[in-house]
Amino acid sequence: MSTPLYERTFSPLQQAGAIFAGSILLMGLGWLTRVSGLMDVEVLFPWAIATAFTLLFALLNSLMSLSADNSMQYYGSSIYSYIGLAFMNGVAARYISGVQLADAESYRWIYIVITIGFLVFMSMVNLMKKIVQFAEREEWNEPKYRK
Repeated sequence: MSTPLYERTFSPLQQAGAIFAGSILLMGLGWLTRVSGLMDVEVLFPWAIATAFTLLFALLNSLMSLSADNSMQYYGSSIYSYIGLAFMNGVAARYISGVQLADAESYRWIYIVITIGFLVFMSMVNLMKKIVQFAEREEWNEPKYRK
């Protein structure tokens, strides 16, 4: 019997690799569509894909951290994987679009907001996990009535 997907533990590096592969695939499809002339694809389309997939990693990685055995090790790996993914997505978007991040309109600010959001997501999930662990250790038999 196989383990359901939501119960499996994937390392942050595996998650980042899969998300990066998906973003490269979509960026490449957008570039091919623009070069072939099939459709008018905006020049900043790779930057939109890069930021969207970086946000996807932030959300999925935060949720997957709930099933991690060692939270601190997972947290550290997540930070490094996020930095690597954001950098690689930025490099790929830069070379596919030909536009630097500084010239990519508001995408620089979107990257900053997603980074802050990722740190907030990870902190919230870790805090919730600690609260649940604390509550599981507490002994609660019945409500205490006040006079």
